[in-house]
Amino acid sequence: MGEKLQRGHGLRPIDLARRHGLSTQAVRNYEEAGILPAAGRTPHGYRTYTRLHAAALRAFVALVPGHGHPTATAIMRAVNDDDLDEALRLVDESHVQLRDDRRTLEAVERALRGLEQGAGSEADARSGPAGRFIGRLAAELGVRPATLRAWERAGVVRPRRDARTGYRVYDEADARDARLAHQLRRGGYLLEQIAPLIARVREAGGTEPLAAALLDWRARVSARGRAMLSGSAELEAYLRERG
Repeated sequence: MGEKLQRGHGLRPIDLARRHGLSTQAVRNYEEAGILPAAGRTPHGYRTYTRLHAAALRAFVALVPGHGHPTATAIMRAVNDDDLDEALRLVDESHVQLRDDRRTLEAVERALRGLEQGAGSEADARSGPAGRFIGRLAAELGVRPATLRAWERAGVVRPRRDARTGYRVYDEADARDARLAHQLRRGGYLLEQIAPLIARVREAGGTEPLAAALLDWRARVSARGRAMLSGSAELEAYLRERG
């Protein structure tokens, strides 16, 4: 790019911007936001940047894909404020979130496998086109009827009511949702975490479309993990540059 990156050599905003496909205004905005250290000024008041600023910008751009823009901004601000402990805490928090996302993904995958393994016995468990009442479904799952009522309040299952008796009636889609919820609850997930997933299964019309979505989810989790590695490498390079 023709950049002269000796520590004392001045770089223009456009020199930094071109390297990353940014506008010069974006570079100035990053400085004002504390992502870059404060720039020097020429006698005429123009900003000048150095190798240190170039390293800071590389670190920030590398951090964004893995940590997101707000967290990457907070990390860089902490480093530039000489608060390394805070910067590392923020990095750690992102890794914890990624670990939790991966565990959730694995729990959903296990739950889907459990449903597939139980598919052969599903037909035998059906109680006809009218569906099953709460006691029967609770017995199939090995839970109490009160548990199913709690799941209903959380939006996890949505049984209809029998027009004559007012009893809850669970059709096969309800039973599928309940089995999936049961698997996830056994994995330690809260109802408020499960309900959005069940809603997605309903929207997809079953678990088969969700299986394809899980492949994409796994790819994105892996990509984020690799992005975090790249971001950490550039952040470490910036820390070394700061000395």
